[in-house]
Amino acid sequence: MSAPFTLTEAAAPTGSIGSGWLWAVSVAVLLGLLVADFLVTRRPHEVSLREAVGWSAFYLALPLLFGLWLWSAFGGAPALDFITGFMVEKSLSADNLFVFMLLLTAFAVPAEVQQRVLLYGIAGALVLRAVFIAAGAALLQAGTWAFLVFGLILFLSAIKILRQALSGHAGEQDTSRMRSVRLLRRLMPVTEDYRGTRMVVRENGRRALTPLAVVVVAIFATDVVFAVDSVPAVFGITDDPYLVFTTNAFALLGLRALYFVLRSALAKLVHLNHGLAIILAFIGVKLVLHWAHGIWPAVPEVPTPLSLAVIVLVLATVTLTSWLARRRNRP
Repeated sequence: MSAPFTLTEAAAPTGSIGSGWLWAVSVAVLLGLLVADFLVTRRPHEVSLREAVGWSAFYLALPLLFGLWLWSAFGGAPALDFITGFMVEKSLSADNLFVFMLLLTAFAVPAEVQQRVLLYGIAGALVLRAVFIAAGAALLQAGTWAFLVFGLILFLSAIKILRQALSGHAGEQDTSRMRSVRLLRRLMPVTEDYRGTRMVVRENGRRALTPLAVVVVAIFATDVVFAVDSVPAVFGITDDPYLVFTTNAFALLGLRALYFVLRSALAKLVHLNHGLAIILAFIGVKLVLHWAHGIWPAVPEVPTPLSLAVIVLVLATVTLTSWLARRRNRP
C-alpha cells in the first residue's frame, strides 16, 4: 500500500496522484492505442510471429517508460506500486490468454480474424475493469471493511483456481453450456460459417448473427469473471484508483499481440494456475492484514517490495516446475 491506513484517518483510500488533466491524457492515450489496434486489425490477416513480437515489445516498453515517469514525477513509492500491480495484472492476464485460446479453438475461429476477436475481448475487459475499479474505489470510501471483502474474494478465487488446477480441468470452457451463448442463439439465428470480421449479416431476408458475434459474447462473459479476480488483486497493492486503472490498462493493451507469441508456450505452463492461486491467496492475506492493521496497529503489514519479490518468485518457480514436469513426461 502507498501509506498506512488507520481508523484515526479518514475512512477513504489514500489520495490519488491522478489529477484531472492526468486522467484526461491517460484516457486519450488509451483510446488512441485502441484505435491504432483496430486499424491494424481492419484488414483480416494471419499474424506472423515477427509482427506479434514487435507489438509485444512495444506494449512491454510502454509500462516501463510510464513507471520511470512516475518515479521522476511522484517518487519511488507510486512507481513501485505501479510496477508491482502491473506484474500482478500481467500474470493474471496470462490466464485470460489461456481461456481466450480455448474459446478460439472451441469456436474454430479462422486465423485471419483471431486478432479482431481478441481486440474486442480486450476492449470489453477494459470497460469492465473501469466499472469494477469505480465500484472498488466507492467501497473503499465507505470504510476499511472493503479490504476484508476484497481479501475474501481473492481467497475464494484462489481456492476455485487451485481446485480446477488439481483436478486437471483448469480453464476448461464448455461453450454450449454458457448462458450468454445459449441466450444469444435463442434471440437470433446464427450462420453456419464466418463472414470475415462481420458480426451481423442478412440471410434469407432476415438479420442473422455470425459465429464471430457468438464468440465475442462468450469472451465478454469470461471478462466479467476475470474482472472480479483482478481488480481486488491490484487494490491489494495500491488503493490509488489512478494506479489501479493504469496497471489494468497497460496489462490488457498488449494481450492481442502477446497471445500470438505465447499461444504455444501457454499450453506448456502446466503449473500456471497453481502459481496464480498462490499469488491471489498471498494478496488476500495482505488485504486482510491491511484491514486488521487499521483496527489494531500492532498487526504487521506486507510491504510492496516484498509483494513484488513474492510474485516474481512464484512465477519463476511455476515456470521451472512446468518445464521439469513436461521433461519428465516426455516419452
